[in-house]
Amino acid sequence: MVSRRDYRSLRSCSGWRRFLLLVPVLVVLPHLSSIVDYSSSTRAKNEAPSKKLDHLVLVPAAGKLQLDTYADVCLGTKALNKTHTTTSHVSGAAGNRVSFVTVFTVYNTTTSLGDLKSSSVVSVVGNVTYSKPARSMAVLNAFSYFIQVSMPKSKVVILTDPASQLSIQASNVMVEPIPGDYSRGNLMLQRIMSYITFLEMKLQKYDGGTNHYFFTDSDIAVVDNIESIFDTHPNFHIALTFRNNKDQPLNSGFIAVRGTREGILRAKVFLEQVLKAYKTKYMKASRMLGDQLALVWVVKSHPSFDAKRFTKPQAFTQGIAGASVLFLPCALYNWTPPEGAGQFHGMSLDVKIVHFKGSRKRLMLEAWNFHKSTSNIPDMLCLVLGSGRTKYDF
Repeated sequence: MVSRRDYRSLRSCSGWRRFLLLVPVLVVLPHLSSIVDYSSSTRAKNEAPSKKLDHLVLVPAAGKLQLDTYADVCLGTKALNKTHTTTSHVSGAAGNRVSFVTVFTVYNTTTSLGDLKSSSVVSVVGNVTYSKPARSMAVLNAFSYFIQVSMPKSKVVILTDPASQLSIQASNVMVEPIPGDYSRGNLMLQRIMSYITFLEMKLQKYDGGTNHYFFTDSDIAVVDNIESIFDTHPNFHIALTFRNNKDQPLNSGFIAVRGTREGILRAKVFLEQVLKAYKTKYMKASRMLGDQLALVWVVKSHPSFDAKRFTKPQAFTQGIAGASVLFLPCALYNWTPPEGAGQFHGMSLDVKIVHFKGSRKRLMLEAWNFHKSTSNIPDMLCLVLGSGRTKYDF
């Protein structure tokens, strides 16, 4: 039988045992709390960069320090010395033998007034508020304005759905309706088909003269006269742009065609080969990238083609699918602001075309607004380079 004194002693020991069992919990709990706090803060830091911004953010110019890049000469939005080796402003006749051709259509043109008040469909650039269709038209107009500045005598041709109603402000633009399926899911396929139809029309109307063609995306800025490639490289029929990218070495946002009968014919046959590859191999990518994958397939299928040539940013020519194909480096003729990509290192002082693809459309409109206020291409390019790594809202 346990005495009352022994019973009190047992209760005391059991209380100490409970306390000792709680000691590890008391020690570990603060550490668990700090781990949770650290995890939350780390997650917040990792999630923060994914937020897209609705205004320009300038950072130090991206790129390796080289004597021939803008990274060396930009102080904010000012170019410190004569940088851009442009020839386009020397003569007002620049572009006299050239037409830029782009495929464009507008979606969601029936947006209601109530929808326009929703932040999801409204963008503000400078002091202008845009709906989605209006900002698409603003990008198209900026595309035309840049061409007017750099190649004032050239023409812009917009290939579009006959049902489209486009509000064009630039004076150098003509609209060419071409029937087809311009839906979002089919647009890249339709673009190649529209290019081929346009070239067929030019063959039928060919009168012996020479007018060269640049088939481009509508989200590019031509910042220098590029007509000279037809004189510098006198023997090519069609030109493409390449980059050091193993999976997607070619970008379809820039295609040049020599405006002779032979050049137009051979370019048309080449694009028909691309269209065939697209339809037979890459229809699952018909909304995006299918045309570029088809281009790469046609080029790399040529037995003597050496893909290692894509690793060096030097122009070269190769006979492919019955055409003499000129390959131009993207670093000069299809340069894209990095947006953290690392594909391009800095901006060459000889850059001719800036491509505001993807979510860089805001930057294109901001760049045009900046140029309107300064009329200074080098300073504008410093603005682009200093803003290019930020993800914007459209």
